Amino acid sequence: MVSRRNFIRTSSLLAAGTMLPGVSHSNILNSLSANDKVNVGLIGCRNMGWYDLTDFLKHPNVRCVALCDVNRPLLEERAATLDKNYQQKADLYNDYRRLLDRKDIDIVIIGTPDHWHCLQFVDACAAGKSVYVEKPIANSIAECDAMVYAANRYNTVVQVGQQQRSAKHWKEMIDYLDEGHLGTIGQVNVWANFNYGAMATPVADSPQPEGVDFAMWLGPAPEVPFNTARFNGLWRLFWDYGGGLLTDWGVHLLDMALWGMKVNGMPNKTVGIGGNYFFPEGGHETFDSLNVTYQFDNFVINWSNNAGIETGLGGRNYGVMFRGTNGSLVADRNNWEIIPEGSKVSYRKSEADNKDHEDHVTNLLLCVDTKNRKTACPIETGSLSAKYAHLGNISARMGGVPLIYHDQSRQFDNKTANKYLQPTYHHSWKFPRTQ
Repeated sequence: MVSRRNFIRTSSLLAAGTMLPGVSHSNILNSLSANDKVNVGLIGCRNMGWYDLTDFLKHPNVRCVALCDVNRPLLEERAATLDKNYQQKADLYNDYRRLLDRKDIDIVIIGTPDHWHCLQFVDACAAGKSVYVEKPIANSIAECDAMVYAANRYNTVVQVGQQQRSAKHWKEMIDYLDEGHLGTIGQVNVWANFNYGAMATPVADSPQPEGVDFAMWLGPAPEVPFNTARFNGLWRLFWDYGGGLLTDWGVHLLDMALWGMKVNGMPNKTVGIGGNYFFPEGGHETFDSLNVTYQFDNFVINWSNNAGIETGLGGRNYGVMFRGTNGSLVADRNNWEIIPEGSKVSYRKSEADNKDHEDHVTNLLLCVDTKNRKTACPIETGSLSAKYAHLGNISARMGGVPLIYHDQSRQFDNKTANKYLQPTYHHSWKFPRTQ
């Protein structure tokens, strides 16, 4: 485990280094002694979990000591890659609880499908681990509450994988908005159009492959036959495991809209309208065409997605646009730019440096040993944007019913909508405490 003395020294260097050109988070982390080790365990090794781990391993003081996945062939493949590329050997687990039993693990990365995040996160907090958890933090509003409660109960250092919170050009965008150049902002438009958000042709059920524990993959979700589409990456197109593009890209982009407009609570009203209109015979349950409006006192935030196609506003298939009386600001992960309204503001463009994910990981590493819970994206921030995504999906699933959600009482103004708040856990898995 990394020593407190060196981590405090490093944190002091970081505070000074942010004022100096040419000093990066990575350089500061690299200055740690090779004897100061941070042990990491990864739960969920296929896509984002593995990508997250590779950014952790860019820091020479990080060791991956454990890998966990329900797919044994994939698990062994990742272990071989870890050995070959990083000269590190990890113990392998099928059950995440056995990984959490390890006393030598400092940080747990949770990269599993969304329906697993809550239980694994709560158990990791109870085990005394710091956590990097992928977004959305959970697959329901009640699970978000359970995770916030657990993090506060166990005083856990958490980084949610909304890496735009660590991106230089997004922070510059927020500063520009805060300076008031756009005048009065009355509307924010957020959109994401991606091919993977729809499955044009359904996939038939099939036998479970050798080495795959599908029952463990399902976990608290209902019993269903094995299906490669559910298991191999398209799981977020099924309501039991994910929420489509809105809970994927929507969480990232709504987070920027909420940050830019300084929103810290629930909207006055949410209206979502959607359906599977582009691919009505497709195999996806989540909506390939979706519009959501979030109403506030003085502005609205609009979300739209077109799944299965990739064209979008201004040549951007995803992005966020703040519409003001003096002009508009449009942004994605590549850049942000100003579109003037007359001559009230000047054209401006800012490019990204594409280091946001690496810097996001570094930010967590710098917070862990000092127990600084003010990471770039703490659990409360992740909960807020995840809840917004779920609000939109719930309204759309109810046929466009306008909804008011009260975060204090944790209830909708519509009793029918309340059934969407908390999933029923199956197969002896118990829903965790929310308070």
